[in-house]
Amino acid sequence: MRTGIQWCPEDRVEEKVRELYDIRALGYDCIDFQSFCHTENVFFGDPSAVSANLKLVRDACAGAGLTVSQTHGPWRWPPRDSTREDRAERFEKMVRSLYGTAELGCRDMVIHPIMPYGCESDPHPEEFTEMNLEFFGRLTEEAKKAGVVIDFENMPMPALSLATPAQILDFVKKIDSQYFRVCLDTGHCAVTKSDPAEAVRLIGADYLRVLHVHDNDGRGDFHWLPCTGVINWEEFSRALHDIGFGGVFSLETDVDPNGLSETEYADKRRELAAVAKRLAD
Repeated sequence: MRTGIQWCPEDRVEEKVRELYDIRALGYDCIDFQSFCHTENVFFGDPSAVSANLKLVRDACAGAGLTVSQTHGPWRWPPRDSTREDRAERFEKMVRSLYGTAELGCRDMVIHPIMPYGCESDPHPEEFTEMNLEFFGRLTEEAKKAGVVIDFENMPMPALSLATPAQILDFVKKIDSQYFRVCLDTGHCAVTKSDPAEAVRLIGADYLRVLHVHDNDGRGDFHWLPCTGVINWEEFSRALHDIGFGGVFSLETDVDPNGLSETEYADKRRELAAVAKRLAD
């Protein structure tokens, strides 16, 4: 199994592409291209400037020997999907991101559910589901045109009726398209009291497409490093191998440099890469 880690270029692609060589030097094979801001986003703006930035990333990855294994679709915080206008804006930006993902040479984009009532309540679960079915049914057609698979992510919001791995899997099956699959987020599993290893076995190789790997205390979505929280990582690794998962063991976390010397930071990043490699193998 290959290993990967998040890379967040924000709006500083030219400055940050040098980091890709460091990522490869740590032993990772892939990056999770995280550009999910709903306003300032690498995928938005003048088309020629967007293409130039994406080419810069693509060329740097090729030079470093990395693959962009997945991207992250735009998300607005706090969620605002209650009106047709809100959803139309989000749809248009997701379509742009799908084609940007394709331009990176990547075939997977992770996306959250739309949340018309926010993230802490779900007063109309049937309407909530229908809005998402309509939205993602249309978006899946765009994904098919772009040649990109949408990977629907389980969420750390127990109040929602689209949050747990089981709920997400059921929804993905309703869309019924090879261009709509599951992103399993381990930290989000912990918050909803869903065991990540059991989720892997529930979803299975046919539907489990990509991973967001990180840890927490089972209460908050803190994106801690693996083996620092409540998740049973040996069992999670075993489950991935049991189903024959062929994707990337992709970390959605990294070492926090605050309070560390340059040497300590480098050592801890090497340790993290080694943990990822061990669990992937």
